[in-house]
Amino acid sequence: MAGVRDPEATKARIFEAATAEFAAHGIAGARIDRIAREARANKQLIYAYFGNKAELFSQVLERRLMELAAAIPVDAEDPDGWIDRLMDYHAAHPELIRLVFWEGLEYGANGIPHEEERRRHYERKVAVFAKAQAEGVVDARIPAPDLLFMMIALASWATVQPQMRRILIGDTDEDAARLRASVRTAARRLTGREA
Repeated sequence: MAGVRDPEATKARIFEAATAEFAAHGIAGARIDRIAREARANKQLIYAYFGNKAELFSQVLERRLMELAAAIPVDAEDPDGWIDRLMDYHAAHPELIRLVFWEGLEYGANGIPHEEERRRHYERKVAVFAKAQAEGVVDARIPAPDLLFMMIALASWATVQPQMRRILIGDTDEDAARLRASVRTAARRLTGREA
């Protein structure tokens, strides 16, 4: 029936438009006008659904992080496979890394919105490494939180810094394969899972 609103479809369009806008411009540079235009929604509706621009950014990032967590669960026992899956995910969804990077640039070391929820999310991931360490499957010389942080950095840095990847590593398929093999080797060494 014409004229019937579908709030869930509208929210989905807003999330997609907001993801692109925030990934391109960060929180400060993003414009609700552009999000509304791309989402075919009015600004007042965006504010009614999400409160303000910072809250919209926070909800977009949280949803994208949850999608990653569902798609690529932490696997401390298979660092090669986990690193491969993370690198593939980041290559296919570079907007997630851009969103995380913008969050870091704009909030710095200060608190972020919904920080306790994010902390609990990462504590569950750290627990996977801590359990593997307690069982002797993963080397325990590096504390589990530090290990997770380093593994995430290994998997994502090439997406965060594509210009440095191109300058230092090169731009061919062979260069990408060599880098991936090096990252996998580093992940195995960090976890003590070297063959």
